[in-house]
Amino acid sequence: MQRAAALVRRRCCLRTPGSWGRSQSSAAAEASAVLKVRPERSPRERILTLESMNPQVKAVEYAVRGPIVLKAGEIELELQRGIKKPFTEVIRANIGDAQAMGQQPITFLRQVMALCTYPNLLDSPSFPEDAKKRARRILQACGGNSLGSYSASQGVNCIREDVATYITRRDGGVPADPDNIYLTTGASDGISTILKILVSGGGKSRTGVMIPIPQYPLYSAVISELDAIQVNYYLDEDNCWALNVNELRRAVQEAKNHCDPKVLCIINPGNPTGQVQSRKCIEDVIHFAWEEKLFLLADEVYQDNVYSPDCRFHSFKKVLYEMGPEYSSNVELASFHSTSKGYMGECGYRGGYMEVINLHPEIKGQLVKLLSVRLCPPVSGQAAMDIVVNPPVPGEESFEQFSREKESVLGNLAKKAKLTEDLFNQVPGIHCNPLQGAMYAFPRIFIPTKAVEAAQAHKMAPDMFYCMKLLEETGICVVPGSGFGQSKGTYHFRMTILPPVEKLKTVLQKVKDFHIKFLEKYA
Repeated sequence: MQRAAALVRRRCCLRTPGSWGRSQSSAAAEASAVLKVRPERSPRERILTLESMNPQVKAVEYAVRGPIVLKAGEIELELQRGIKKPFTEVIRANIGDAQAMGQQPITFLRQVMALCTYPNLLDSPSFPEDAKKRARRILQACGGNSLGSYSASQGVNCIREDVATYITRRDGGVPADPDNIYLTTGASDGISTILKILVSGGGKSRTGVMIPIPQYPLYSAVISELDAIQVNYYLDEDNCWALNVNELRRAVQEAKNHCDPKVLCIINPGNPTGQVQSRKCIEDVIHFAWEEKLFLLADEVYQDNVYSPDCRFHSFKKVLYEMGPEYSSNVELASFHSTSKGYMGECGYRGGYMEVINLHPEIKGQLVKLLSVRLCPPVSGQAAMDIVVNPPVPGEESFEQFSREKESVLGNLAKKAKLTEDLFNQVPGIHCNPLQGAMYAFPRIFIPTKAVEAAQAHKMAPDMFYCMKLLEETGICVVPGSGFGQSKGTYHFRMTILPPVEKLKTVLQKVKDFHIKFLEKYA
């Protein structure tokens, strides 16, 4: 091909006036002849295909960003091209991305992040001294006084110290050791890392991981990726999604026939179900884990998101210690927190931490080794996590504004939780349990037999069919309950309550109108 191109260029350069047509024709013919000399090659087979790829990766599913979200993206592009729809925008109620839904950042957090990112601002009178104090402390602990440097694999030391102080304060004086704190790329990174180090064995000795149904799809995705065994235990929908220890016993006894149940995952407050566990429930779970020798994972990223006046967040760490040394010295526990939820909503910084207690000293070394492979979590995310655990305190310049903004966010979420519950429960064929915490509704929907048959004809789960129709007719993107798991014969969807109140009212009204028409169509 290169030789042919060179011939064409040479002929073109040597042409005389009036000879353009002849020289071009002659060069093209000669180039064609050169190409004919070379034998045709069939396309080389790809090394990586669906058949040759890692089967565990192929088995991974993540409903929160699954087919329904891809379809939403296609519809958005069609709207941009001017294609007419019965709506003017796609409302992405599928994911808990607070700032994408219009929530304003917390001023103090962004001030400290600005100072850390551009330290020249430390001389500016526009920034409060308490923000500057925190930024200087963080920068002094970074290599070269810069967020752009790597940190230790376990995280910046002073930030781990601040996390430990926060946990001790939160838990009423229960001690926390900075050496047990690992800063992570969001909570998801910590969860997948711990599961990676826990999974072992083969056949009937392969590690079983107990997860709640409904669950956050991260868990099933990581379990699939690691080729571990998923062990489902079902939350009690008729009892406000409560966790029943008898159900845990059923699940673990059945699992022992085909795997080695070794891990028990708890999400509190619940995602997608929004329940907040009572202290008695947590005590029962800890006793069960101690009894069955299970490693506990406590996903507590929604610990600030408790709305029901009858509920209160209790950390597993605090309850474990208050149950006495027989438990606190023996039950292995990893608990997780994040900058993404709560009142902060800083999803994009990917900040998080995990506290791991009662870990075998040799395993501690293995965990640090595993973390070192990814060098370190984003240092900007670590800094954001530091501001979450070390906010302004009474007497500091920024305290009043910070408290006002925090209370405003959480107060609005509480109002939207009650609004969503009330409006859903006014719709025939929809039932929504109280939204005690987190930032989602997970209503149960009635789907008529004809709609189930139509879904089967389209090779879809019935609630996927319902959610796809909802998206196509209203522009509202929610996630079908089948992506989270649900009891057989029941159907749900998960919807975030994050949109501003007026937009949320519009969303709820559109869902109501759609649902009534859907029931009439498939009656």
